[in-house]
Amino acid sequence: MRKITLLLASVLLFSCGEEKKILLPKADVTLVKQVDDLSTIDMFFSVENKDTIADVSKNTVITTTNWVFNIDKRLPLKSILPDIVKLQEKKRKKSKGEVATTQNYYSYADSIGKNLAFLGFTNIQYKLQKPVEGIVVFIDKKNRILVNDSVVERKDLEKHIIRINQDLKPVHYGFDKNMLYGNYLLNKLFLNAMELKTVGSEEYVY
Repeated sequence: MRKITLLLASVLLFSCGEEKKILLPKADVTLVKQVDDLSTIDMFFSVENKDTIADVSKNTVITTTNWVFNIDKRLPLKSILPDIVKLQEKKRKKSKGEVATTQNYYSYADSIGKNLAFLGFTNIQYKLQKPVEGIVVFIDKKNRILVNDSVVERKDLEKHIIRINQDLKPVHYGFDKNMLYGNYLLNKLFLNAMELKTVGSEEYVY
């Protein structure tokens, strides 16, 4: 029997007597507190020939359940996105022509409730390229924010975008492919707190 337990900012996974650890991102923002009827996809930090890779355990992934991705915060986006994209496509094909009732979530450690919390990403479509139109909000691996290649302070970002986007062009979020997943999730929580009208469902990683 498989058991998941949160310990501080890590997830301990017990399977067939084997213990593995995933270091989760930690945040003081709670969006979703509980997910029921779920399957988990675990991505462990691993080093192979001096390269950081994701050791992926899909367990028993059932397409008719909610999916929770437990991902080690030390993994770069380029090592986890290929698997995430494949799994998303698999689920979409299975539910083609049907009303989608299940969701996909990233898990993280809730530093307030001292428990797991979740960030939904069901409708996000990842593109491994640079967007060619609209306003591009790009966050590099050092967590600098560039809007159409101009550096903008975090505290000014929402007002800046509203000011330069009076004609409501599409706003695209982009991330450095070498950004660590932990930083990506914290940046996503930050971006989700903004109330922008024209943000698309595509996210660009390059």
